[in-house]
Amino acid sequence: MIAPSPDSLPFADFRALPFSQMQAIVARFEERVNAAQRALPPSKEAVRSALRRKGAARCPVRMRRLSMDVMVRYGDALADLFCAFPDDVIHVQPYEFCLGYQAVDRPNRLNELQVLLQPGEWLDEWGTRWGHASGGVGATPVDYPLKDWTQLDEYLGSRMPDPHVAGRLDSARAVLAMHGESRYCVGVIHLVLFERLHCLRGMDNAFMDLCTNGAEIRRLLEALTDYAVGLVEEWAPTPVSALFLTDDWGSQTGMMVSLAMWRKYFKPHYRRIFEAVHRAGKDVIFHSCGNVASIIPELIELGVDVLDPLQPEAMDLADIARRFGGQLAFCGAITDQRLEESTPQEVRDMVHRAVETLGKPFGNAYLVAPSNVLPPSVPIENIAALLEACHDV
Repeated sequence: MIAPSPDSLPFADFRALPFSQMQAIVARFEERVNAAQRALPPSKEAVRSALRRKGAARCPVRMRRLSMDVMVRYGDALADLFCAFPDDVIHVQPYEFCLGYQAVDRPNRLNELQVLLQPGEWLDEWGTRWGHASGGVGATPVDYPLKDWTQLDEYLGSRMPDPHVAGRLDSARAVLAMHGESRYCVGVIHLVLFERLHCLRGMDNAFMDLCTNGAEIRRLLEALTDYAVGLVEEWAPTPVSALFLTDDWGSQTGMMVSLAMWRKYFKPHYRRIFEAVHRAGKDVIFHSCGNVASIIPELIELGVDVLDPLQPEAMDLADIARRFGGQLAFCGAITDQRLEESTPQEVRDMVHRAVETLGKPFGNAYLVAPSNVLPPSVPIENIAALLEACHDV
């Protein structure tokens, strides 16, 4: 195992650091990891072959599923690990999903790092208010712009964001200039349909709306689909190999809506979006947390190439592999919910089991990854075991 060097050990209380020091730590992490990636031989085609189920020498890896807090807490120790055990897949996110696009000349422009590391509230470009709590990871919607359906005409007419606004993908272009031709890069489109719906209406309202306001739901979903297709069109000329689209549908035990309702309201819109991705020559990576086993056949029919994140707490991975292996590639499956309390050997065992279950029987059509964002409470020794195990199978 690679041990963190003495001069890059975790901080006793990283959240108490001055913000300028936090920024410097994250910038140094990015600089070091990008340099290590640039020094590697090209691997885009090998990853593409694996995820398109054409066979590969090993399962590709994407371990950089981290909160900003993890980078700040572990700094150079974490960078050492990602330089020694580099990812095969690079996610390219032009802006934080809880902020949305901000023009460079916007007054009072929000700092993406600051909002995710310090407590506060803010409005995103959709008009949703988000909050980040002290000591928390990520952000949560706390107020919603479409409080009443009588506002729908005005919202769609003047407040809906424009996917084609100049500069929307500009911050992604620097990463793509470094890695786009040699690495399997993935453009990110968060909160596609259902997640955006409840960010605009609130979760309780969204569930009731599906039963009581079908006409309004259809109008809004049509507009959200137009927006998503517009984003696909913006990504199309870039060198990304895939688009990562998110909509969380599962609880720990099953879908949050009936299959009939999902088919009625959402399936036709996914078909249109996924077809646009494939027309652009990109793979579809669909992210949906929880137990989504009941819609996996539908997602295969719709053309999903890779299903993420296969949370082992919610689904039986062996059963999923048996039923759907070879029909699409898998991603995730390394629990983030137990990494904090596991031993390094238990972490290695998790990785090896996932590869043996989801990857090797299907030509290594499995992107090894945590099943969600790793929080800063995970010990650096376990992160080291995680990365090392991915590269020794």
